[in-house]
Amino acid sequence: MRHVLALLLALATLPALAAQPVRSVPELDISRYAGQWHEIGHLPVFFQRKCVGDITASYTLRDDGMIGVLNACRTGDGSQEASAGIARSVEGHPGRLQVRFAPDWLSWVPMVWADYWVIDLDPGYQWAVVASPNRKYLWVLSRTPSMERGLFERIKARAEAMGFDLEPLVIAAPLT
Repeated sequence: MRHVLALLLALATLPALAAQPVRSVPELDISRYAGQWHEIGHLPVFFQRKCVGDITASYTLRDDGMIGVLNACRTGDGSQEASAGIARSVEGHPGRLQVRFAPDWLSWVPMVWADYWVIDLDPGYQWAVVASPNRKYLWVLSRTPSMERGLFERIKARAEAMGFDLEPLVIAAPLT
């Protein structure tokens, strides 16, 4: 009986031990967010498997209200690889975007749009953390090609508090 009571008590405390939900930032000025970002780290994803360095993401404001996306990196053989896409805002959620890299003619298919949530952001727009709400994807971005190690550790701690497993995090740029 004592074991059952201990188990019930442990189960009752689980919600208190659960991670914070993934939340996007409440405000995002997309015109300030636009421009070039350098990737500092990311959770492993198949579409970045060839990238070994100089990973960047560039965002441009378009006349139609959409956002142009250009991701680029240096591959193992020294060549550059790039992928162009488009992003759109999620109404009512300033820190949430949806991005697609599929051709325009497939834009009507819901599955080609991926969640792109800004979950942490420097007030001066010098660094950002982008992730998916299902915690499968996460990128740490900076306006500069390197980041101070202490800042990086604080950013990681906040992401881990939201339940991200950062054990497999790939460090893509120098930490100073």
